[in-house]
Amino acid sequence: MSIKSSVTISIVEEARGGPFVFHEDFLLGCQKAADLGFDAVELFAPGPDAISASKINTIIGDLGLGLAAVGTGAGMVIHQYSLSDSDDLKRQKAVDFARSMIDLGADFGAPAIVGSMQGNSEPNEEKEEAVRRLTDSMQKLGEHADSQGVALLLEPINRYESNLINTVGAACDLINNQASDSLRVMADLFHMNIEEIDIAEALVSTGKLVGHVHFADSNRSAVGMGHTEMAPIAAALKDIDFDGYLSAEIFPKPDGDTAAAQTKKSFDTYFG
Repeated sequence: MSIKSSVTISIVEEARGGPFVFHEDFLLGCQKAADLGFDAVELFAPGPDAISASKINTIIGDLGLGLAAVGTGAGMVIHQYSLSDSDDLKRQKAVDFARSMIDLGADFGAPAIVGSMQGNSEPNEEKEEAVRRLTDSMQKLGEHADSQGVALLLEPINRYESNLINTVGAACDLINNQASDSLRVMADLFHMNIEEIDIAEALVSTGKLVGHVHFADSNRSAVGMGHTEMAPIAAALKDIDFDGYLSAEIFPKPDGDTAAAQTKKSFDTYFG
């Protein structure tokens, strides 16, 4: 199998202006992705009931697209759910929300991504306590992903957004302490540009645990519109025999259509 291309579509009104290529009707976003030759789309939805599995299936089926992944971040954006919350009831609500998104993706063999929902440590507590709660939540979700036969992706995010899992090494440490076989690392090149000493080296060190990649430049624009050196990153992904999706989770600058076209051009340059 070869590395495949994907583009993000957000249908979360509260996330309008965020790092997603298309902020519009799912059908229209899919049509644009198909016209540009992308292999799949990644969906950021407000919840599992915002769009039915049957509607997703009809749209992507008619257009010859796959569903690369589903995001869980709306749990944080809309509900402020955190998988590391010290409040047991709130943390359970976060787990339940993430579980429901796993179920949505599972209909298509698509993994769910846990990024912002990892949360932060709380005032006057040690970081390790929050990581312990996050680890417990990820264990529950990993077991559920196992039962659904899909991967669950843990995304390290930069220090300005979370103080828990910032590097792929930290994500690997959490995953390697789990019994679940479904947990993988979601490697976001934008966050890695901030946190990793060497992006390519970090990817090689992560190896087979790399389950999905957010394809973004240093400024979170389309690859080719920042200063990230992509050639060694592409070489690293090929060295570890990565055969998943490179999905553009980027700002729609100067607009979504241009960002998508630039992403596809860069993808074809390095992976075509």
